Amino acid sequence: MEDKKMTTEQANIMGNNVNRGECVQENWEQECVGDETTKLQNEQPHTTEKDVETDNVAPQKEPLWQERYESLNDTHLRLMAEFDNYRKRTMREKAELIRGGNEVALKALLPVIDDVERAISNIREVADIVAVKEGIELIYGKFRTYLTQQGISEIEVIGQSLNTETSEAVTSFPAPQEDMRGKVIDCIQKGYKLNDKVIRHAKVVVAES
Repeated sequence: MEDKKMTTEQANIMGNNVNRGECVQENWEQECVGDETTKLQNEQPHTTEKDVETDNVAPQKEPLWQERYESLNDTHLRLMAEFDNYRKRTMREKAELIRGGNEVALKALLPVIDDVERAISNIREVADIVAVKEGIELIYGKFRTYLTQQGISEIEVIGQSLNTETSEAVTSFPAPQEDMRGKVIDCIQKGYKLNDKVIRHAKVVVAES
């Protein structure tokens, strides 16, 4: 009887020990799973506040470049508009200068026209040809003075060798003298220069060489 009782108690003790072992094993497995989870969490990269700020700042670069582009484009358009206005203003001033120059030249020529009209009127009434001749010579002298003031001068050609840059030979005649060969002996139409520029070539007769 006592042996049977001891056997029952031993069985209970062994059962308790088995239950305790299972609990210990279960707790150990839970601890292992917890350690693995913590290790995996530690191995994952952490997102810091600095990274968040960087992510927030990066997209702001596009508006800054857009603003810079709009500023440069606006400056470019303003410069183009200013240059166009300058070009138009320069062309207008140039045209006004040309018109003004013609005005001055024509205004100085009006007194000569007045003298010519008076001379024509006097020719019909005055019988003194000498007086009329003197009047015409005065008008001619005034007109020549006006041309000189404008920088116009006559090209001298008589007795000089033919210069094709200032003269045009329209015909030729036998040389009256030996030293006149290849030189201008007559001028059919006078030539003129404006300052140093030929504005009309002289039409001349050249002695045959």
